[in-house]
Amino acid sequence: MLVKVYGSAVYGVEAMTITIEVDLAQGTTGYFIVGLPDNAVKESIERILSAIKNTGFERPRTKVVVNMAPADVKKAGSAYDLPIAIGMLAATGQIPAEELGEYIIMGELSLDGSVQPVKGALPIAIQARTEKYKGLIVPKANAREAGMVNNLDVYGVESIADVIGFFNKTQTLKPTVVNTREEFFDAQSSYDIDFNDVKGQENVKRALEIAAAGGHNAILIGPPGAGKTMLAKRLPTILPPLSLHEALETTKIHSVAGKLPVNTSLIAQRPFRSPHHTISDAALVGGGGIPQPGEISLAHNGVLFLDELPEFKRSALEVMRQPMEERKVCISRAKVSIDFPASFMLIASMNPCPCGYFNHPEKECTCSPVMVQKYLNKISGPLLDRIDLHVEVTPVPFSELSSAHMTEPSSSVRERVLKARDIQAKRFEGKEGVYCNAQMGSKLLKEICVINTVGQNLLKTAMDRLNLSARAYDRILKVSRTIADLADSEDIRPEHLAEAIQYRSLDREGWAG
Repeated sequence: MLVKVYGSAVYGVEAMTITIEVDLAQGTTGYFIVGLPDNAVKESIERILSAIKNTGFERPRTKVVVNMAPADVKKAGSAYDLPIAIGMLAATGQIPAEELGEYIIMGELSLDGSVQPVKGALPIAIQARTEKYKGLIVPKANAREAGMVNNLDVYGVESIADVIGFFNKTQTLKPTVVNTREEFFDAQSSYDIDFNDVKGQENVKRALEIAAAGGHNAILIGPPGAGKTMLAKRLPTILPPLSLHEALETTKIHSVAGKLPVNTSLIAQRPFRSPHHTISDAALVGGGGIPQPGEISLAHNGVLFLDELPEFKRSALEVMRQPMEERKVCISRAKVSIDFPASFMLIASMNPCPCGYFNHPEKECTCSPVMVQKYLNKISGPLLDRIDLHVEVTPVPFSELSSAHMTEPSSSVRERVLKARDIQAKRFEGKEGVYCNAQMGSKLLKEICVINTVGQNLLKTAMDRLNLSARAYDRILKVSRTIADLADSEDIRPEHLAEAIQYRSLDREGWAG
């Protein structure tokens, strides 16, 4: 008897339906899986047979052929265990096959028949709804994630026995209902940290406010213990909240990577990713035989924080240059090419020298000039050009640390950021792919960032003295436009340009002080 069951495969952040055909043929007992399965799929036979036996059902005693179509697409992972098992049970007449075609079924089986979570439940659910399937059967741990897709019945199961009982009509499964909007808006602003935790550092807070308002990249340079990491971790608290569309996009990426917290339906806060400096190139930008998203994609719509930037491998940093410009990364392999979104804010931090005390007001630096220069040269000019704001972080004096005075909370800063973002939203209305000043291209830059003669002269002097590149020129204009937006000014005035230029003072030869 031939039975068809439907599963799904995830490529990039999208899913495609896989038809799983199970046929019982004459001959000695044998189990064959065809249709370009990987080793994890081939090894599933022993798990499936044990799960069927330990659930109290009969394993097939004849030749079984399982075909996974389309046969030219690689099938990877253990998520096909459950649909293959259900197909075998239907082919042997232990469950009816009439309704199998109305559902997408996915899940990894344990030997005792329990169902383990899978990756990519959200894109699978979206594809199932698009192709008008009646329902989706997934592990219970993935039910809330998939349940946020409306007009689709999502059933979370704990074991294969639940699925068998569902099709045999001996057990009732309740669809998972998730109030997506309510949960999303409730969780948007619940942060455990706040800007008012940071004493002093008003100049750095101002720089991060500008970065948040315009979506700009920033680097913090200062001695150990000055508060660089503490400030960077609080940046998401002043960023505009995710829109529902952004949240869905972000959740899909984390779902595909298997990074979504258990029983989470939707990521409601902007991601903050902080990889260790030993990270490989592929882990940072994405890769693998079947490409998976890297840290830059997991930081999509959020913040990528690279602490101790010079300690990262130079090759890993250089592969970020193109994604930072294009806001996506294309992973190409011999048989597949996949685009992952990578629109993130880069926030980096570093010490000014190997010992960390170059230009420190109190402690003496023990590094030679050659050592300092060698350390700073680990950051290439092209990468530095792509960082809009270079901010010096100085140690906080005891008088400020011990002060009981409450500094400005994140909520107040976020209000100013939101006003600036609203101005930009109106400015870029109808401009596809441009939502903030940092995303402006050259054409838009000429239209929007117009400066007067005084500003032109000021910028020319800065370009000559700091030996800045054409890209740095564009970045200064973008930052000055953001500063003008924060000041609710229609024009870019010389004082806005002057403030933007001071954030390039760490560039090239001048950035060590």
